[in-house]
Amino acid sequence: MPLQNRMTPFGEIVSSPARGLLMGNRGILHNDDRRLGTARWQHPHWVVCRLDWKGRRQEVMRPGAYTQLFFLDEAVALAAGHRPCAHCRRADYEAFVSAWMVAGGRSARPRAAEIDWQLHRERVDPATRRQVTHTAPLGTLPDGTFVTLPGKPGAPCLVLGRKLLTWTAEGYRGARPRPDGLEVVVLTPRTTVGALAAGFRPQLHPSAEPARAPLAS
Repeated sequence: MPLQNRMTPFGEIVSSPARGLLMGNRGILHNDDRRLGTARWQHPHWVVCRLDWKGRRQEVMRPGAYTQLFFLDEAVALAAGHRPCAHCRRADYEAFVSAWMVAGGRSARPRAAEIDWQLHRERVDPATRRQVTHTAPLGTLPDGTFVTLPGKPGAPCLVLGRKLLTWTAEGYRGARPRPDGLEVVVLTPRTTVGALAAGFRPQLHPSAEPARAPLAS
């Protein structure tokens, strides 16, 4: 049976045999039997990392080591509340911080911990430990944002150009025109949406590429 270490855009950790492009970290969440307990994080520094860095190899969910979490792509990781790792993805981290500063109208460069605590307030309700969401007009949202549509709370969709793509653990499917007049539930944290609007470009799964072509008339 697959390990429980695959992330959804809702920030949930599920079991899936599907592979992803990136890996994340929230601390040690598993026991010696490689099973998760009730905790879904141990610190606020939620990063998203490369799968391959300097040839290092790790045993997945080794006892006493942090729990490796896997994402279809970076848009999913951002929706789940993570940000690029400053070590293995330094250039992406710097691009994210620069976009974060533009979105917030800031001149002083924030430390990673400041970004993490801001994200933590926007991604998790401390009372319920559930994902924090907000609403926005669909037409105002930048590429890379995850939303759910009215009447379809269980079907997260990626905003990409003039289209919406439905997320599955294996990849994106069902590209369709974006109905801009709708008010939608936004899964991606507010300031991350700001960074996307300011020009940060997340790494997307190859299944998203066909959606960049024009829709058939």
